[in-house]
Amino acid sequence: MSQPESAIADAQAGGPSNGTPVTPQEPLAKLAERYGLRRAIARPRLHVYLRQLWERRHFVMTYATSRNVSKYSNSALGQLWQVLTPLLNAAIYWLMFGVILGARGKMEPNVYIAFLVTGVFVFTYTQRSVTSGAKSISGNLSLIRALHFPRAALPLAYTIQEFQQVLISMGVLLLLVLVTGQPITWMWLLIPVALLLQTMFNIGASMVLARVGSTSRDLNQLLPFITRTWLYASGVFFSIQDRVGEQQWIADLMYFNPAASYIELMRDLLIQFHPTRPLVWFTCVFWAVFALIGGFWYFWRAEEKYGRG
Repeated sequence: MSQPESAIADAQAGGPSNGTPVTPQEPLAKLAERYGLRRAIARPRLHVYLRQLWERRHFVMTYATSRNVSKYSNSALGQLWQVLTPLLNAAIYWLMFGVILGARGKMEPNVYIAFLVTGVFVFTYTQRSVTSGAKSISGNLSLIRALHFPRAALPLAYTIQEFQQVLISMGVLLLLVLVTGQPITWMWLLIPVALLLQTMFNIGASMVLARVGSTSRDLNQLLPFITRTWLYASGVFFSIQDRVGEQQWIADLMYFNPAASYIELMRDLLIQFHPTRPLVWFTCVFWAVFALIGGFWYFWRAEEKYGRG
């Protein structure tokens, strides 16, 4: 037995085997530190953690792609469901809110279709990212306990999986917007920037929910109600500005909702006669940076706790 191991064993037994006195008040953690021993599973420093995550980027991409391929492997239409699902939701919202409840207001029918479909596709991207991120740790306990790797790779892979799907959905969205009569403008060049900002927010939000979901078993049961409320508050099928009228401070408060901001930003880029709001750009950048940095830090702080219990 080595000297550090012998010292710790003596301390645990209450005394040394060679007769040398050991201070009983000395904590084992300090004793281990004095002999240069470290915990087998410990949270690395932030810069080390980032480097480890970058070294496993190929695993993250492969894991995300394989999940994307296998997700619809048992259905006849396969990958088409990732486009059909938001389209069917948009059709239901158009019938219920646009036709029956008159949520389109003064918008022309073709403009409202572009307005609604954009809102549904953008919100679905964030909704799927945070919902899958919440299950990324609790649903992979066997993998976490078997292998040592940065746990942030899991919520990151889940978000990349949704990003791969939204790239296909955006192609369908652009086609639908053109069919409704909207012209191609130079602002379409900013669509990748808007998607990048939303993806940054999605990564941060999924990491927050991944940590919460790793200890709260009820989160997955509550998420459908939370995301549904979030949907109704984000102006997916109605114009926030039209609903609040002259109460501009209420509109600004509702646009501070990150989902509403990213929806509004994409509408500004795609729909020609949709009013552009510079404040929306600021809100989108704020949420992207704040969520990514804050969410990653919050997840990293509990790195050594994932997979326990």
